[in-house]
Amino acid sequence: MKNKAFVFSGFLVLILAMVMGSCNKSTSLNAGAANQQQLSLYLTDGPGLFDHVYIDILSVKVLVDTSADTRMHDNTDWDRRGADDHKNDSSLVWSNLNIKAGVYDVLSFRNGADTLLAASGIPKGSVRLIKIELGPNNSLVKDSVTYPLSLPPGSLNYVLLKLKGHECEEYEPGKNRLWLDFDITRSIVQNAANKFMLKPVIHFFVVSSSGSIVGKVLPKESYPVITVYNSTDTAYALPNPDGFFKLRGLKDGTYDVFINASNGYFDSTLHQVVVKAPGETSLGSITLRK
Repeated sequence: MKNKAFVFSGFLVLILAMVMGSCNKSTSLNAGAANQQQLSLYLTDGPGLFDHVYIDILSVKVLVDTSADTRMHDNTDWDRRGADDHKNDSSLVWSNLNIKAGVYDVLSFRNGADTLLAASGIPKGSVRLIKIELGPNNSLVKDSVTYPLSLPPGSLNYVLLKLKGHECEEYEPGKNRLWLDFDITRSIVQNAANKFMLKPVIHFFVVSSSGSIVGKVLPKESYPVITVYNSTDTAYALPNPDGFFKLRGLKDGTYDVFINASNGYFDSTLHQVVVKAPGETSLGSITLRK
């Protein structure tokens, strides 16, 4: 009887240990989840006059400010922080996002299209830096001819986006997102030796706090290039083969829309086009004449 009681009491201790261990593990997991947030980055394109632009993206990292008052870091040397992405301190924490490294044809993400570049759990806090590391396999296609696209000699092999900490959109509790607009027109330059150089210019926006302009330009034989501009901002669009175009990430304001036509068609300009977030301003269908 004594042996049975001993076995039973030992079994009871084991059960209690398992329950306590399970509770501790659950508490630990919940604590970890409580200190995490989800970040999704979408890649879209501000187009240029090329057939394709292939960008080699190796990694994407973010620097998260986990302090209660993010304004205390406003005077931080962010370029130095961006250069050293292995160093964390008590409140500024680097997090490597899960991306599918590879070569992206960014021109395939124009006129409102985008792709999910990264979606990862990161420490809870404010995103202050986004670091995009570029590989060497960059190229472009112009008039069906492929050209190498190189970073300028001595330049950094990454793009550093500096944020104030409030730019990401929390679309659900603990879930944030941001769109990265690769401005091809400003990012690719042709040097004196007629070689194409990559100097990445990337803007960021969220749909809920920016406006858009959509329309259709015909005929496709006019090969139109759309420029939307005012005194503070300029954006570009290349219509799809059916003439449709869409420009996103525009700030509130009044814009002029210039349609640069080719092949004997006359240019056209629309004035006083009002954009207000998060609305979509439609220009309808525009037919160019010779």
